[in-house]
Formats: sequence, structure tokens, C-alpha cells
Amino acid sequence: MNLIVNVDKNWAIGKDNKLLVRIPADMKFFRETTTGKVVVMGRKTLESFPNGLPLKNRTNIVLTSNRDYQVKGALCVHSKEELLEELKKYDSKDIYIIGGESVYRMFLDLCDVAHVTKVDYAYEADTYFPNLDGKPEWRITADSEEQTYFDIEFHWIKYERCDD
Repeated sequence: MNLIVNVDKNWAIGKDNKLLVRIPADMKFFRETTTGKVVVMGRKTLESFPNGLPLKNRTNIVLTSNRDYQVKGALCVHSKEELLEELKKYDSKDIYIIGGESVYRMFLDLCDVAHVTKVDYAYEADTYFPNLDGKPEWRITADSEEQTYFDIEFHWIKYERCDD
């Protein structure tokens, strides 16, 4: 399984259920990477999308403890176990965990690849992604040239789990 996330220099990912920064090239990278794939998210992440609608041209799976929660165009599951059972139907390399914080933390140890857009700025935030640089089992296997969007500098970094 894969993770895909945009973090600031402190590994922050959001504030008040919103992204910290919207970078068109990064949104394009996310769209191109996940189109035709399975995206797994929590309810609050889904509700942060435009009009709270699932992402087009993807299989959307929403993890929520609310058994009455339903959304057109997405499959709702209510536990990690139920989600893992559902994910058996798909090729692991086609599954992307897309947030939020609790879903990332729940599935980090089950993922092999993390696509991290790292922004060189510290934003005010209330949600965070685990710092992969501090985890010896994760190694950087690709790092883009520095990108800029107005005055925002960022890199696309690929981390992979290594078992040595």
C-alpha cells in the first residue's frame, strides 16, 4: 500500500480540517498518481473536499465510526478490520492512504511507499503526519529538484520501507 501526503517542515498536514497550502503542481501530481486507483480516507478528509464529494475516477473508501454515514460514490467502512477485508479485493500497489492524521497513523506500518510533498515552511497546524526521517525503517529513494510556486519551495520525496 501507498501513502500520499503534503507536509510542511514540521510534518504538519492541516489546520481546521483544511490543507495548509494548495500548490497546483502538487494537486496535479496527486490527481495523476491516484486516478484509477483506490483512495482510503477518513470522514473528515472526505468532508474537506469540494462539496464533500468523493474524488472522481477513483474507488473512494471512507473509514468512519458512524454506521449511519453514507455518501454517494463512496464505500463507507466502520473499522480497520472491515477496511482491511475490503482492501483484499484490490492490488496493494493500487491503494493510496490519503488522510487524515488518524488514518495515516493507523496504516503507516502496513504501507511500503510514501509519496511526500515536503514544503520548506512551517505553518500553524493542528494535525501532523509521522516524521519518516526519524523512522529507520523508512528510506528516501527519490527526491525531486527543488520546485517553487510563488515563494513556496517544495520537493516531491519518495520514501520506501526497508527491512534491513
